[in-house]
Amino acid sequence: MTLGEKLAVVFVAFVAILAGVIFMAFRERRLGKGIDPSDAAAQQASDSRILLAVFSAIFGGMFLTLLVAWLVFF
Repeated sequence: MTLGEKLAVVFVAFVAILAGVIFMAFRERRLGKGIDPSDAAAQQASDSRILLAVFSAIFGGMFLTLLVAWLVFF
């Protein structure tokens, strides 16, 4: 496998993680607009789901770092 192919794999993985987070965040924001403004618990739950998606992507980034190191150096 050439270095270009290896970096293409990493790029596709990065785009997949980014697309997943963006899709989840926009979907949850759209659904959150339908929540009654007086329902604070539901609004907090919606915000928590968005934060979970965003911060879980950090682990995806850590995995990509390991993937790049493995692909480039081995």
